[in-house]
Amino acid sequence: MPTDAPLTGPTPITPAARTRWIWEVSLVLAISVGQSALYSVLSLIRASLRTTPIGQQQTQLNPAQDTEALWDAFYRLLSVGFALATVALVVYLLWEPGTNALRRIGLDFTRFGGDLGRGVALAAIIGIPGLGLYALARVTGFNVAVVASPIDSAWWAVPLLVLSAMRAGLTEEVIFIAYLFDRLRRIGWSWWTIILSTAALRGAYHAYQGLGAVLGNFVMGVVFGWCYKRWGRVMPLVIAHTLLDVVAFVGYPLAASLWPGVFAPAS
Repeated sequence: MPTDAPLTGPTPITPAARTRWIWEVSLVLAISVGQSALYSVLSLIRASLRTTPIGQQQTQLNPAQDTEALWDAFYRLLSVGFALATVALVVYLLWEPGTNALRRIGLDFTRFGGDLGRGVALAAIIGIPGLGLYALARVTGFNVAVVASPIDSAWWAVPLLVLSAMRAGLTEEVIFIAYLFDRLRRIGWSWWTIILSTAALRGAYHAYQGLGAVLGNFVMGVVFGWCYKRWGRVMPLVIAHTLLDVVAFVGYPLAASLWPGVFAPAS
């Protein structure tokens, strides 16, 4: 673990400082993953109230931003850029005089070989059972059908989907894990309270896909939270998440063509 990792225990703070952290966390969540989680939960509630069963409904990953391919690409790039600006904001908030925030949370390349190995292993540990859970949730009607964006619309479709996967990995792991772990620990929360709470928020963030996605992402959040506490580095989690989403965004259309009854909505 890095010598400047923020995982050795909370530093005693004054009530005024604690109040400041609470307000900061609330505002960050309100403009980022917390806002998305609320909309996602409302989407699940709305889906459950429709007359059509959840298992017969569908949602789309990375929906088109415009009917014209070139403008769609521009809007997607802007979406990635603004999302990464939120990541930059929380890194800025984590920065303290005399310390390097990126090194403190382990979002650097000083141990890239080990981070890559851990990230690939995590992607396999999470991804393979997760695929089975999704298939089970689809068969039992607890998940909507997740429709991937087509990858043959233009030559830049795959690079943009890879960028979207990187955005998701950085946004979720830097905010859910690195930022919230630092701030909630300073506020005085215990480790397992933080791990379970952030995992629940991650599950809510994906609720628009159905109850199976909520459960799967909650488990993923617990595993990732435990790994961050143990390793003190967020880079392996970013790598694992990016790999998982590259498979979902790019590999999913192939799976849908091979097993349409499971991975694609019925026509």
